[in-house]
Amino acid sequence: MSQIDLRELQSTEFPVPTELQDNVAITSLSRIYNWSRRNSVWPMLFGLACCAIEMICTAASRYDLARFGMEVMRASPRQSDLMIVSGTVTKKMVVPIVRLYNQMPEPKYVLAMGACASGGGPFKEGYNVVSGIDQYLPVDVYIPGCPPTPQALMFGLISLQQRIDGQSLLDMDDVPWYGVGPSDPVPIPILGPDVIDPRQMELIRQQAQAAAAGLPYGGREMPKAVVEVVEKAKRAAVAAKPAVPAVAAPKAADVTDDPEKAERMRKREEALARKRAAQGKSE
Repeated sequence: MSQIDLRELQSTEFPVPTELQDNVAITSLSRIYNWSRRNSVWPMLFGLACCAIEMICTAASRYDLARFGMEVMRASPRQSDLMIVSGTVTKKMVVPIVRLYNQMPEPKYVLAMGACASGGGPFKEGYNVVSGIDQYLPVDVYIPGCPPTPQALMFGLISLQQRIDGQSLLDMDDVPWYGVGPSDPVPIPILGPDVIDPRQMELIRQQAQAAAAGLPYGGREMPKAVVEVVEKAKRAAVAAKPAVPAVAAPKAADVTDDPEKAERMRKREEALARKRAAQGKSE
């Protein structure tokens, strides 16, 4: 307790004499709550691309991230409250990223580090890159740069602390995790196949919209030329198949009128039943 500077918690509404500021603090519950959270943020330990190297440098001894209480990077999402999206977000990685975010407990924050995480960066036009993680997760702080320097990341973390300082326990918009009922998870993206046919982009777009709306959606449609060839081959196969003469089914009277034949069939059915039962026990 001797290392706590109580002057950080003082409220200007109720001034405290200078000689008592080291021993007495008059503040609000929201101020203490935010002060404790802002100085104990636990980022989740994962990186995506070159921005992760800068994040690692920030955690090294030269920049001393421990000054802000953010040096404890957790490998488990259930022990983290800050997700630093450091690098290019591909369509393959956005699915586990959203799943990890859903596993993080409230309160939780997202920091988009670099141009790629913020808006796609130089790979924005790539077929495998999403145009910003904010299309899938609520981002609290954006850090520009390609890649941002460790100083830029520290400035973004300080900006996140300022955002936390402005939250109030009386405003449910600031602390929605204290609302009534459980919070709804972010839906995990539904991705298409890795290899797509550019000629079917309109169909893929319609299926993606139907999947996002929770409606049933079918598979891909073959080109019309392929469908015509397949139908023509089916018709030719049906025409070339020889006709099989119809065989009349045996009448019930043929079985029931002959007692010996009926007895043989009954014994045969009993033998088959015993055989199936023996096979079932052996399995």
